[in-house]
Amino acid sequence: MKRLHPFMLAGTGSDVGKSVLATGLCRILLQDGYHPAPFKAQNMSLNSYATPDGLEIGRAQAVQAEAAGIPCHTDMNPVLLKPNSDQASQLVLHGRPAGNHTAYEYFHASGRAGLRRAACEAFDRLSRRYNPIVMEGAGSIAEINLRDMDIVNMPMARHAGADVFLVADIERGGVFASAYGSIMLQRPEDRGRIKGIIVNKFRGDLRLFRSGVQMMEEVCGVPVLGVVPYFHDIRIEEEDAMELAAKASSPCGGKTNVAVVKLRHLSNFTDFDCLERDGRVHLYYADSAEGLDGADIIILPGSKNTADDLEHLRRNGMARAVVRARHEGKTVLGICGGYQMMGMEIADPEGVEGRPCREAGLGLLPVRTVIGPEKTTRQVAFRGYGFAAHGRGYEIHMGRTSLDIGTPASPLARLDDGSCDGCLADRKCMGTYLHGILDNPSFVDFLLEPYRGKTQARREEGHAAFKERQYDLLAAHLRRHLDLEGIYRILASEEG
Repeated sequence: MKRLHPFMLAGTGSDVGKSVLATGLCRILLQDGYHPAPFKAQNMSLNSYATPDGLEIGRAQAVQAEAAGIPCHTDMNPVLLKPNSDQASQLVLHGRPAGNHTAYEYFHASGRAGLRRAACEAFDRLSRRYNPIVMEGAGSIAEINLRDMDIVNMPMARHAGADVFLVADIERGGVFASAYGSIMLQRPEDRGRIKGIIVNKFRGDLRLFRSGVQMMEEVCGVPVLGVVPYFHDIRIEEEDAMELAAKASSPCGGKTNVAVVKLRHLSNFTDFDCLERDGRVHLYYADSAEGLDGADIIILPGSKNTADDLEHLRRNGMARAVVRARHEGKTVLGICGGYQMMGMEIADPEGVEGRPCREAGLGLLPVRTVIGPEKTTRQVAFRGYGFAAHGRGYEIHMGRTSLDIGTPASPLARLDDGSCDGCLADRKCMGTYLHGILDNPSFVDFLLEPYRGKTQARREEGHAAFKERQYDLLAAHLRRHLDLEGIYRILASEEG
């Protein structure tokens, strides 16, 4: 296939749809015979994923790699920031933890040149193996106060020799001003890299924006390469926690009600996407003790700051409500940080997640956790320990959890390397470190079995097949609304 320029989807702001568009374009390029790969120099997200070689990247790039039909790799996201408080984040470099930093420390650190070099070297390695590289920017490209410290937007596009397509979100209003301002605030050498605009999240009759397209092209001086309508019927895994605002927040009748406790530092909320689609289940997110009253099953999810989130649950009464629900016979499942919360004690003697502490857990599982600097990141296969469930998942956690000696509880699962995971106190009380465990039908059947009389509906499509179909649906949607001929012409031109 002809060599195409790398290209970057840059944004007029955050949450304009860059990640989803990159996912769809990865699938289109694959369908059209190319060998694409995603790349985002720096990502900030609590939704991450374990690569096949046991390292960590942002979930968005893992999804994009899946759409491109290739295994994910840390070169696709060499710098990952995972917020663990309002002002600090864990830095993950090439898939491994590299300490905690405040925003000021991160942007003004003397090692900034090293991060830029790491990102450029990762891109160079990818570009030798794949064609083309589908790059994603971060936030707005017009944050001129951060321009000299930026390693992900226009400086990265310059290094890559990439064409830039500006993504503007029409739903939030001010689309002309945001597109024009984003272009005009660039330095001349960067402004010339912007080869087109994609107007995203359009609602209504597209014919009403035809004159708008012409006006935008005249004002901005670059072509509009598509107006993409907002969609509701295509499900692509999101990494931005802002998506949680659109999720259900209360129980309903006729199905098994599953409440996910909405933690302040909730991580890997894509753990629940598959369960949310199960016809037997109504899944919702609860942020108050009253919100748990109608639940049949309560899930304590992952957290980037387990002790802080547990303390917050105690302050707002949810910790007491979870314990009460357990005593009333409801099911309680903890995943990763939620599993740690369910134990007898959590200790963080070195302050890995924030401040040094030793906290009593909820006392629902006979386990104790010590948080340490070593991070476990791996993909695994599992089998239920004494019950019929099997499948795959992945671990991303900084902590070691041990079962109290002499307890009648058992591990939840046996892993493919012979080790054990989690804790099963009884049929309705369990915890695990396995993200993705709810993507496995046999485990979901085990979880829902006590409530089988509530509904006869079933999920008919496997998770992997469902995701593949969504990528194809997204690609078809973009083919209808993007000027792909124009995009290919830009990417194949002699100009760099």
